[in-house]
Amino acid sequence: MTGKASKFQWAIPVAAVTFLALLGAAAFRSTTSVMYMPFEMEFGWSRADTSLALSVNLVFYGLMAPFAATLMARFSVRMIGSIALALVAAGTLLTLFMTQVWQLVVLWGVLVGIATGALALVGGAIVASRWFEKGRGLVTGIFSAAYATGSLIFLPLISNLISQQGWRTASVVIGTFAAVVCILFALIFRESPGAVGQLPFGATVAVESKTKAPVSLLGNFKTLGAASRKFAFWALALTFFVCGWTTNGLIGSHFIPAAHDHGMPVTTASSLLAVVGIFDIVGTIASGWLTDRVNPVILLAFYYGLRGLALFTVPFVLGPSVEPPLLFFIIFYGLDWVATVPPTIELCRRYFGIENAPVIFGWVFASHMIGASVAAAFAGYIRVVDGSYFIAWITAAVLCLAATGLILVLLKDRARG
Repeated sequence: MTGKASKFQWAIPVAAVTFLALLGAAAFRSTTSVMYMPFEMEFGWSRADTSLALSVNLVFYGLMAPFAATLMARFSVRMIGSIALALVAAGTLLTLFMTQVWQLVVLWGVLVGIATGALALVGGAIVASRWFEKGRGLVTGIFSAAYATGSLIFLPLISNLISQQGWRTASVVIGTFAAVVCILFALIFRESPGAVGQLPFGATVAVESKTKAPVSLLGNFKTLGAASRKFAFWALALTFFVCGWTTNGLIGSHFIPAAHDHGMPVTTASSLLAVVGIFDIVGTIASGWLTDRVNPVILLAFYYGLRGLALFTVPFVLGPSVEPPLLFFIIFYGLDWVATVPPTIELCRRYFGIENAPVIFGWVFASHMIGASVAAAFAGYIRVVDGSYFIAWITAAVLCLAATGLILVLLKDRARG
């Protein structure tokens, strides 16, 4: 294969439709926090009830990731991605008919959790590894930013729809969008450069990998077993646990209700999360660019350290209106939101190989979402028992500082770092 069989470069449209698929998953994920209060008001549910549903969602979302990598290797990214988007649409639209908490847990928690986990960032990591030799870190950053873009586009829209027309209209919008993206993904996506007679973007010769991605559950667990004998795996998994705790689990799930506790209107709080999304696009793409040029360990230590310091300030900057200190926190946190993803994925590639990296990152990502799940439930419990989120903010800040120290241990492995 010379890579000249087709003049049309498939890498760009494949990357574009992958971004769109990740955006479809983000459309649901970005709206859960603004659904809390409408559900509680209409059905008489408590914050613990709604937090439970989201916590279950985060668990399934995270645990599905490593198996999604295996399913994609065995069947195809195209098939698994299309099915996942269809399930997001179905699970979201079926909430229109729910009346009990257990139905919310099944639909939000289990069904949509599995679907979004099957897409997640693992699919993006696979596409970036297969399709791009040049600028792979940058592309990974762009895929990671899809989550931020989902918040940017959907959060203010959904918040306004809920306030003006109710949460059911919002669910219809999300479900319909996911269905449309499902169709586009199935039509446009191509599995690999070799399938269309091309080389990865930026490559001049075909590179045969020494390892193959596992295509069975047994192979998946064998890969995990081998990885778990290395300190690098645990360093990445535990620090990503903290990343999930301090993003999806705490800020993503509880920032809006916490701001509302301080007298801020829900629409204003949701707009602030959209601002986080805007700056996350910049921060994550920049992080991808930096990952191609700077030691990823240094980047991660920098991100976790500054995030921890920022979280210490949250209880003191939240208020009924948007003042400069709060706006500074929002901008900074946006730049740092998922900036950890490109260097984490790159370290998975360096330590475990290109083909095994998606599976290993899947397990690392599972740790991320378990951290998010624990944080979502923990913060909801603290709010019920203590009457405020103060302990939740301080706990998250301390965990970030601990993650900074842990990831720096990898600097001793200079040959790989």
